[in-house]
Amino acid sequence: MHGLSLFFQELDYQDTPIGALSLRRRREHRLAVDVYEIKLGDEFLMSSLFTASEIALADLGLAGLAGGRADVAVAGLGLGYTAKAVLDHADVASLVVVEMLEPVIGWHRAGLLPMGTALHGDPRCRFVAGDFFALAASRTGLDPQTPDRLFDAVLVDIDHSPDELLDGRSTGFYTPEGLAAVARHIRPGGMFGLWSDAMPDPTFVVRLADVFAAAWAEPVTFHNPLLDRPYTQTVYLARVAAADGHPAA
Repeated sequence: MHGLSLFFQELDYQDTPIGALSLRRRREHRLAVDVYEIKLGDEFLMSSLFTASEIALADLGLAGLAGGRADVAVAGLGLGYTAKAVLDHADVASLVVVEMLEPVIGWHRAGLLPMGTALHGDPRCRFVAGDFFALAASRTGLDPQTPDRLFDAVLVDIDHSPDELLDGRSTGFYTPEGLAAVARHIRPGGMFGLWSDAMPDPTFVVRLADVFAAAWAEPVTFHNPLLDRPYTQTVYLARVAAADGHPAA
């Protein structure tokens, strides 16, 4: 842990297979708040200052389910806001969080982040250290402990957008073949959700609709206090056909 000043602290820095990963905390004086940030090299992956769309990914994805106890998979742990929003739903029976970067899992277990050990301490939640894109493409699925397991919802927040990738691992995921592969791991009537740091892309919605029974984009607009203007990100949603072959209600 490296304390750089009273107003900036690098909490961790580690090399990973896809670049240097760092967790830092800084004081945002204009807003009088402490901000936690994750960076991969020079890229910002997540900030605790902007969490509306990460939370919306969970809330919108679960709202699309028919009800009852739900088994959920989240791809991409980050600061944990999507996973925490999933667990805030009382009808969630289990949550598997797939994260490739093992230091991120370690931060949550050690309580270095704003929510402390809330995820690690919830008996419904389990971390899986692994490459989500490889697991999604596999026949055995997203949970190595339970091959062929199906989920009611799979929610993904890894790349910046379907067109702006963190690295080459996910190149094939956003193709019809890649989307069809992940759909195999979702129960009939279940939901797929995808976070994007961009405005809705109608062509990607069409691509989803070619694979799933229904697909749409939900813009999530929030106030950016640093720019002092509204900012829009997107949650893409898609539903697997119900057991009778029709879109679920």
